[in-house]
Amino acid sequence: MSEIDPAATAWLLTSTALVLLMTPGLAIFYGGMVRTTGVLNMIMMSFIAIPLVTVSWLLVGYSLAFGGDGAGGLIGGLSHIGMSGIAPDTARGPVPELLFATFQLSFAIITAALISGAIADRAKFVAWAVFVPLWAIAVYAVVAHWVWAPSGWLFELGVLDYAGGLVVEIVSGASALALALVLGPRIGFKKDAMRPHNLPFVLLGVGLLWFGWFGFNAGSALAANGTAAAIFLNTLVAGCLGMLGWLTVEQVRDGKPTTFGAASGVVAGLVAITPSCGTVDTLGAAVVGLLAGIVCSFAIGLKFRFGYDDSLDVVGVHFVGGVVGTLLIGLLATDVMTGGPEGLLYGGGLGQLGKQALAVVVVAGYAFAVSFVLAKLIDRVIGFRISPEDETSGVDFSQHAETAYAEGVHGHAAPRREPPL
Repeated sequence: MSEIDPAATAWLLTSTALVLLMTPGLAIFYGGMVRTTGVLNMIMMSFIAIPLVTVSWLLVGYSLAFGGDGAGGLIGGLSHIGMSGIAPDTARGPVPELLFATFQLSFAIITAALISGAIADRAKFVAWAVFVPLWAIAVYAVVAHWVWAPSGWLFELGVLDYAGGLVVEIVSGASALALALVLGPRIGFKKDAMRPHNLPFVLLGVGLLWFGWFGFNAGSALAANGTAAAIFLNTLVAGCLGMLGWLTVEQVRDGKPTTFGAASGVVAGLVAITPSCGTVDTLGAAVVGLLAGIVCSFAIGLKFRFGYDDSLDVVGVHFVGGVVGTLLIGLLATDVMTGGPEGLLYGGGLGQLGKQALAVVVVAGYAFAVSFVLAKLIDRVIGFRISPEDETSGVDFSQHAETAYAEGVHGHAAPRREPPL
């Protein structure tokens, strides 16, 4: 059994708190992106993910993801069901296993919350509350085992995903696409503007996300050392270059850079560096961030071409950005960071790129298929989408009997119906 390192433990405690802050940050980010009649619902969809995923993770999710005696690299066992068999002084690597489990829990929470952006303004809150814990077990825990557990089949294959390009970004993006297809487009999709109602909220949310992302990536080193420092810098660099890439596209294409584009570019860069933060050097991080900002700025338009209503561009930013970052490992990985595997541009050949591509296809396909089936079952049993009348009057009022702005904001009228006595 490993000896617990106080410095590593202190850093991981801090990192876990940073990652947990990302979900409220995401709630504000998403809340600013929707119309005034859906702000509270959007925020609540992120906040409710915190207790729902926590309960499912502690009961069975952690054991399925990281427990031993599983099924041939496909799923973990039930050795830690209900967190049994883990004492406060039980170590996992240099940190207490209870802390490691909590750190991993914070990843599962933000991944579930990310999906909600694809179905803004039209989902039943109770249906979302049923979907989240089932999804956390059937999708997230399974893929986390594949990629991060030492016995996971993708881990044993040599696939690299340092902090969640596959497990977080591609999984959330593929799952978001499945839900968007099951629920169908919003009323007025492709016709009404549906612009963000509060850009300061969007920028504040991105600031909190960026702040938390340092714990997300650098905390994954599980140590307070030079690797964590290098990852910390890579995270900063990729976010910066993602913003510059997106704004450059806007300037050339549209003639003006926007604040919304700046926020989106930061997220795109951070998404792409998540899988590669521990495998590329500083120059590689700049390339990853820049390419992600450029590619994702074009990818968000795919929903209009193919007709799926991904309300807040979860697919265009998180799925596409996750694919960019995961595949670029196969080109830009350096043994200075990995301690072994190298990308094609560093003399490593095509082997690592092939492994990364295989993982992208398998993980995306699994997450999409299972999420689609879950959403369809919930839709058949209790219905996943609100009625057209409720959607027109506003999801906040129909689902929560509340409104964020009593008098409406920027031309968006408040619902005229009175709340029930």
